[in-house]
Amino acid sequence: MPQIKSQMKRALTNLKRSTAVTSEKSALKTSIKKVLKAVEAKDAAAAKAAYDLVNAKLDQAVSSGIHHKNYAARQKARLSKLINAL
Repeated sequence: MPQIKSQMKRALTNLKRSTAVTSEKSALKTSIKKVLKAVEAKDAAAAKAAYDLVNAKLDQAVSSGIHHKNYAARQKARLSKLINAL
């Protein structure tokens, strides 16, 4: 346990930040799975709606520094390819 006041504060902010990052990553993965599930069910309308949500979440993850821009581009390309194949 830290003894210095600034270290105590830093430990708290690190905990808060890691919780926020974990939550955002989990929400992103869940929304990607929703797109995949809709594509598997051959539901084009639901897949497109879920894909729009994934795009927004990917852009948010890139701007907040959680994921690299190439990761977002790769995921968008992969999912749009699946949707266009429907």
